[in-house]
Amino acid sequence: MGTNGDQGGSERTCIATGAKGAPDAMLRFALSADGAVVPDLRRKLPGRGAWTQLSFEAVRRATAKAAFSRAFRAKAEAPATLAETVDALLEREALQSLSMANKAGLVVTGAFKVDSAIDHGAVVAVIQAKDGSPDGVQKRTQALRARFGEEAGTIARINLFCSSQLDLALGKANVIHAALKTGAASSAFLARAERLRRYRASEADTTVMSDCGGAPASSDPTPGNLEKLAEEPSD
Repeated sequence: MGTNGDQGGSERTCIATGAKGAPDAMLRFALSADGAVVPDLRRKLPGRGAWTQLSFEAVRRATAKAAFSRAFRAKAEAPATLAETVDALLEREALQSLSMANKAGLVVTGAFKVDSAIDHGAVVAVIQAKDGSPDGVQKRTQALRARFGEEAGTIARINLFCSSQLDLALGKANVIHAALKTGAASSAFLARAERLRRYRASEADTTVMSDCGGAPASSDPTPGNLEKLAEEPSD
């Protein structure tokens, strides 16, 4: 891991809300040489860090309140779209991780194959495209309850992505339903998907996220070093 200036201690303080939390449950930001605030999702960038809760609203508040300049004790340029940029990066990490799980042979797609995997008890998560029909979601929910009973609630259900995003991640067309089998790559994806879900859990996300896919398609939230950071291989 790269060296940065705030590795000590077990808690960090959100610069927007004052809430404290473990580093794994928060977001770190670094300051570039030209004074730009940079999301540091993997906490590897050098120098002093500024932290927020894992929340769209917390990042937006930190930006609006000029909290980054106070945290870095220097002029820090945080764009008004920083919260959307973080969303796009978290989403990209999750989709890249899903692609890795697919390459590991841990993903099945299609309603019939998903139902078969559920029936055999071989799933740890069910993924539904958020632009899919409610009827399909209901059928998969019923299948989980029929197979697992009260333990159906332990099977993760993910509806963070639209069909076109799942198509790209899985290299297939018209993906509406998918299921994950047990494996390390599946666990890695579920961890990243949970971070994205938690980040979007505030009320603010409904006002800024497009119906399918986080930041608006016309924007480019990850120029330069942000895009390079997002495309690093997962640990």
